[in-house]
Amino acid sequence: MSDYTVRALRPDETRTASELFRAALHVPPLKDEDWTYVGRMYQPGRTLGAFDSELIGTARSFDAELTVPGGKRLPVAAVTGVGVRADRTRRGVLSQLMRTQLADFAERGVPLAALYASEGPIYGRFGYGVSTLAHDHEIDPRRVTLRPEVPAGGEIETLGLKAALERLPEIYAGLPHPRPGAMTRPPYWWPAFERHMREEDKPPVTIVHSGPDGVDGFAVYSVQRKSWREPAVLDVIGLHAANDEAFAGLWRYLLSVDLVDVIRAEGRPVDEPTALLCTDYRVVKTTAVTDDLWLRLVDVPAALAAREYEGEPVVLEVADTLLEDNSGRYRVGQDGVSRTEAPAELRLGVDALAMLYLGAWPASALVTAGRVQAADPDAVARADRLFATRPSAWCGTHF
Repeated sequence: MSDYTVRALRPDETRTASELFRAALHVPPLKDEDWTYVGRMYQPGRTLGAFDSELIGTARSFDAELTVPGGKRLPVAAVTGVGVRADRTRRGVLSQLMRTQLADFAERGVPLAALYASEGPIYGRFGYGVSTLAHDHEIDPRRVTLRPEVPAGGEIETLGLKAALERLPEIYAGLPHPRPGAMTRPPYWWPAFERHMREEDKPPVTIVHSGPDGVDGFAVYSVQRKSWREPAVLDVIGLHAANDEAFAGLWRYLLSVDLVDVIRAEGRPVDEPTALLCTDYRVVKTTAVTDDLWLRLVDVPAALAAREYEGEPVVLEVADTLLEDNSGRYRVGQDGVSRTEAPAELRLGVDALAMLYLGAWPASALVTAGRVQAADPDAVARADRLFATRPSAWCGTHF
């Protein structure tokens, strides 16, 4: 039996939880002025604490929506702020926090949970799987020449800090986000962005692209140069475009910023055609392929039924040891999803199902890796087609 309890925190306990989380990440304590922003990130009733005589672990979430294949948006619990005090690790505290949190999501009818993992091995045992991937790019803008057919783009406007903080929530909400994995940004997300924008001596720059119908994209970037002897590095913090013209226009601007030696764009979609804008494809170097969003199907039948499919049906047998109501066989096809007693064609855990769900991984790759067991080899190709998505899955909203 554990010698601690887990419960929802009161509002007056959230700063202690924040300090514990920061200590777990070896980050200095918050200053009072920082709490002005961080405190607004805590959605009431969504932060858990583990206690013995005092707080020893915490995990929080906030409510958002996530785009699934086909364009529908589903409620998602965005999980973050997970930490255990250093002298209480490896005692089951994290496991109990995760189990309690998942049970709460299920009770509230939230079909999906998502997180960004600080360490890869931790969250698979709680049913999370890598559901989107991302590329990190490095570009030498001095070597870039854009191809003549690249769209010219529209008007670019630079926003000051105050205008950026006021306008970006509405701009982001007004853009289409068709990629599977794209998330809404509720009020509990924006204080972290505001803090990041304000904490540097030189705030990041925000540019907005406008086409014939108004604002259709934006980018946020910073330029750092430690000394005149070192290269100036432009970091693309975020870039979102509603159409080809906005995408080209934003990149045309970024690639033309004067006195920049290196451009870094991290966490970009794996199929984003930045290199194809250039006459020399090689000037855009992919320096890393990283796991991006980790997803957990909390309500498997609801989540499966919400997305669209193409191709012939397949029968999945899903195993979920934490939320056992999810376990069972499902017939999945473009005509719908239903529980079935038909023989299983593919068997998988709920973590592997999360990897399939947004189309980031084909079933055949998961079979090769032993993550999915094929009772019927012919079902593998059908599942590849059934769960495939275009464009590629990508979140683009770190939390």
